[in-house]
Amino acid sequence: MLRRTRRILLALVFVSAWGAAQALDGPDKLGDPALEARAAELQRQLRCVVCQGQSLDESNAPLAADLRRLIRIHIQQGESDAQIEGYLVARYGDFILMKPPLELDTYALWFGPLIVLLVGGVGAGIVVGRARARMRESV
Repeated sequence: MLRRTRRILLALVFVSAWGAAQALDGPDKLGDPALEARAAELQRQLRCVVCQGQSLDESNAPLAADLRRLIRIHIQQGESDAQIEGYLVARYGDFILMKPPLELDTYALWFGPLIVLLVGGVGAGIVVGRARARMRESV
């Protein structure tokens, strides 16, 4: 029952996010080359929240395209890069940053892969050690 409820809630979140993303109407390119270069640089510093391993600049996800348009809208409104980044961080959390700050909340982002690697290495070492011990006992 709980699993079904979670799936329904997750589906509702995705549908509402998709609908909101489809409503965003903004420029795909800015007329001023300097502003366009600024937008492209900012997009390289921000992570696609759908793809997770790609920047907004690299991603082909519809949400990434909408976020690129949103960045251009904010640039046209005269906002600084820090203001735009702050807006997106407030909305999506530090995870949207390709280089999130080292804080208590982001330790998992920074150290998670290392911890998984270490735990896997220790686990593999234990398994290999036990297998060697069994082989010595059987000989």
